[in-house]
Amino acid sequence: MPRQPTTYQFDMFSKPNDANTVQTPQWQALPAETRRSVTKLTVSLILGHVDGEGALQREAADHDA
Repeated sequence: MPRQPTTYQFDMFSKPNDANTVQTPQWQALPAETRRSVTKLTVSLILGHVDGEGALQREAADHDA
């Protein structure tokens, strides 16, 4: 019997009411660790966009410590 996937990749370009599209879980339903990780990654992407490569280099340096 095939194993059911535990993670999903969401299709950002599908129609919202498409029956074949997996429903995106509510933010509050995600584990706290997942919400923290997504928040950190989003902030990093925003800062990287605003600051250029400097913000990404600082983030990488933080991981090395």
